[in-house]
Amino acid sequence: MKWLAILFAVLLLLIIVLADMGALPHFLRVWKDLPYGDKAGHFILYGILTLLVDLALFRSLPRRSPKRVVVMIGLILAVLIGLEEFSQQYFANRTSSLTDLIASYLGAIFFSWLALRIVRRS
Repeated sequence: MKWLAILFAVLLLLIIVLADMGALPHFLRVWKDLPYGDKAGHFILYGILTLLVDLALFRSLPRRSPKRVVVMIGLILAVLIGLEEFSQQYFANRTSSLTDLIASYLGAIFFSWLALRIVRRS
């Protein structure tokens, strides 16, 4: 699970860098053309990242409370997500948006809740 989380984080970083350069592949640019597609992308991508990191750390830190792990990861990702959204104002191909930030945070919150549900069932 740890390697899956790392690979997904690298994929997400690649998407961010390509977007900053204005070089997103067509199949990813299509999301922006859909109504609220950009918001859905933020919700899903940051949500999946949160889920994978949470699940990896549940296994790596078995003595820690899953709720504590989720809060710790949530706070760290909230800062990183906020910095990434803030940085967009410095790139000509990007626009910083409060609604994108909110969609990203909602994705992280929802998928954290999902991670807690998964760990309780196992």
